Amino acid sequence: MNDVEFDRHMLEALVCPVTQRPLEYDAEAQELLSKSANLAFPIRDGIPIMLVDEARKIEA
Repeated sequence: MNDVEFDRHMLEALVCPVTQRPLEYDAEAQELLSKSANLAFPIRDGIPIMLVDEARKIEA
């Protein structure tokens, strides 16, 4: 688990790069979830990686 905590206030400004819909924060997995695109974007060292190529597919 990362030592750096994600700034939850930043979540309000971030949207899914595919659907432009809001994201959900999964603190345990350190990911931002886009349920509308079925993608999970990783957070590394407190920085969200909003690249589709870096995202993990999630079950619908």
